[in-house]
Amino acid sequence: MTLTNLLRIAWRAINRNRMRTLLTMLGIIIGVAAVIAMTAIGEGSKQSIQTQIAGMGSNMIVIRPSSNVTAGARLDNSTVQSLTEQDVIALQKEAQFLNGVSGSVSARGQAINGANNWTTSMQGVSPVYMQIRGWPLTDGNVFTDQDMALANKVCLIGQTVLKNLFPNADYAIGKTIRFKNIPFRIIGVLSAKGENTFGQDQDDVILAPETTVMKRISPTTYYQTIFASAVDENSTDKAANEIENIMRDSHKLKKGTDDDFTVRTQAELINSLSSTSQILTILLTVIAGISLLVGGIGIMNIMYVSVTERTKEIGLRMSIGARGIDILLQFLIESVLISITGGIIGVLLGLIATQLVTYFIHWPTLVTHFSVVVSFLVCFITGVFFGYYPALKASRLDPIEALHYE
Repeated sequence: MTLTNLLRIAWRAINRNRMRTLLTMLGIIIGVAAVIAMTAIGEGSKQSIQTQIAGMGSNMIVIRPSSNVTAGARLDNSTVQSLTEQDVIALQKEAQFLNGVSGSVSARGQAINGANNWTTSMQGVSPVYMQIRGWPLTDGNVFTDQDMALANKVCLIGQTVLKNLFPNADYAIGKTIRFKNIPFRIIGVLSAKGENTFGQDQDDVILAPETTVMKRISPTTYYQTIFASAVDENSTDKAANEIENIMRDSHKLKKGTDDDFTVRTQAELINSLSSTSQILTILLTVIAGISLLVGGIGIMNIMYVSVTERTKEIGLRMSIGARGIDILLQFLIESVLISITGGIIGVLLGLIATQLVTYFIHWPTLVTHFSVVVSFLVCFITGVFFGYYPALKASRLDPIEALHYE
């Protein structure tokens, strides 16, 4: 019996019991749709994380204070003061794999422009900070080294601050705002960055010379963070190791002593967040895969019913020359057709579900060709695996007994 005839017979049998076949396919449909949707959400979130972190500066390296063991007690990181101007100078002079270093200190307060006010944060940085972050201006100019040396009261404002302090104005350059009752002249407006990976609004910020913030806003001689930029992405790990060595020398830490600082690259952050997203995706996909298992069991069940119902038909086919392999392939193809058809419908529903998630919930989604191919492969394997035993049982029926079956 040719493959074409087997396909025609299998399709005729499926079409004869449409409702029963549809109910049998439901487990496969739901399972495949769930797998497509879950992997799309997982891949979309991973890509979103990578895009957002890259937007912070793909070569950026962040240095923060870290608690050290002091008299048996470990201090909270937020209370540790270990980053100084000497560290920045040492990195600028000695590092070979860095092309920019900037200290950073911030303070929260009320920004006021006439009758408009907005609670935001002011971050004191050096002019190279915009280069490290890859953060261009939409208008105006960056403050200069001279502004740093003189601790001038100039600033750059983010888009969120601009919208809240100048809701009806098209131009803010040259205007003066007050932050903690200290006047600052706006010399530039930052381009929009949007929310970061942690949901924080990156545009809700005012940037000013670090010397101005450290002397006039939040008197301190310590930095909260040091930002650095590797010469290129391939040199990030070398730059991080270089920073660690220079910082240990600068802080005069002996061998075997814990660092009082932490060095984090964007690659580490991407890997950390992506691995967390990957674990959740795998977990959700496994849960969705249970539906495929249930669907496979449904296929096996309905194939047993089909074999029982068509016992006489099997006996008749065998009596006129059909071989056992022909009967086996007939029911196996029928099982695979049910599974593949359910898979096609499931993929379509999965694609629709991802679009609905993106449209209504605004979650990033990304459907990959790999997930679609794997879904079809799983459907084929499910059809073969769960349909083989009933088909094998049908092929081993005795034609005489089958013809007398009631």
